[in-house]
Amino acid sequence: MLGVCPVKADRIHQFGSPEVIQIEDVDVPEPGANEVLVRVAVASVGPWDSWIRAGKSVLPQPLPLTLGSDLSGTVVAVGDGVTDLAVGEPVFGVTNKRFTNAYAELALASAGMIARRPAGIEHALAASAPVVSVTALQMLFDHAKVVAGERVLVQGAGGNVGAYAVQLAKHAGAHVTGTAVTRDLEYVRSLGADTVVDTGTTRFEDVVGPIDVVIDTVGGDLQTRSLGVLRTGGVLVSAVSQPDPAEAARRGVRASFILVDVNREALTRIGALLAARKIEGRLGPTLPLREARRAHEMLDGLVPRPPGKILLAAG
Repeated sequence: MLGVCPVKADRIHQFGSPEVIQIEDVDVPEPGANEVLVRVAVASVGPWDSWIRAGKSVLPQPLPLTLGSDLSGTVVAVGDGVTDLAVGEPVFGVTNKRFTNAYAELALASAGMIARRPAGIEHALAASAPVVSVTALQMLFDHAKVVAGERVLVQGAGGNVGAYAVQLAKHAGAHVTGTAVTRDLEYVRSLGADTVVDTGTTRFEDVVGPIDVVIDTVGGDLQTRSLGVLRTGGVLVSAVSQPDPAEAARRGVRASFILVDVNREALTRIGALLAARKIEGRLGPTLPLREARRAHEMLDGLVPRPPGKILLAAG
C-alpha cells in the first residue's frame, strides 16, 4: 500500500530510564478496522510517556513498544469502517487508549481519538494540546459542571493542564483563581486568571474562599487542603489522585478523580477554540525524533527543561 521501506520510530524493549529508548527502523503499519495511518509531523511528550517507559503504566504495555500518544499530521491510509476521515486530511489527537505509537514517522491511530486539524493551527500547537486540553475540558464541564459566575480555583495553574483549565473556565464566564510557583505567576496572569496566588509565599486558604469548584492538577497535601476552601456542596476534581471520600463527605462536598477520555467531539471543541485564539498552548523545546531520549531526560528532570510542552519533530 505505502511501499516496503521502513520508517523511524522511538522504541523500548525493556522498561527503565531514558537510556532504554532507541530509534529504530520499523515496518510500515497497516491500519485495521476503525484505524487510520497518520504521517506524523510533530508528536508531543507528556508525563504519561515517562510512566509507560518506566513500567509504571496502569494499563498492560506489551514490549517492545513505540512511545507517545499526542500527534499532529496527515492521514495517509484508512482502515475498514472509517468513512469520516480521508487520505490527505490534516488531523490531530491521540493514537490509542494505551497512549503508545506516536513517536514515529508513521503512526496508527484510533479514528475516534483524532479530529480534523483546523486551518491556521500549526502542527506544534496541535500536537501539544490533545491530552492536556481535553483533560482540563472534561474536568471543568463533564465532571464539575462549571457555569458562568462560579468561582473556580485551579491548583497548579502554571502547568499544561492547569493553564488550559484557567483559560477554559474564563471562557465559560467563571471567576478564576490560579495557584502557581513564583516563576509562573506572570504567565498565569497572562492567561486571564482573576487572582493568582504564589504557593511559595502564601497559604492559598488564607486568601481564597469560598470556592465552587477546585481543579486539582497537583495532588498531595494541596489537594487535601483544597477541600477546606469549598463551599458546602462544592466540587473538587483531580487529575492526579483519588481524593479522600470520607473527608469530602465530612465537609459536605463532592470530590472525584478522572481519567481523560480523548475523543473526537472534545478535540473538535478544543480545535475550534484554538483556531479562534480563545485559548492557547505553551510550547516548549522542539527536538528531532532521534532525540526522544533527551526529551525524556528533560521530562524526568535529569537535564534542564524550559517551560511548556516538549515536542518531537518527525516530519
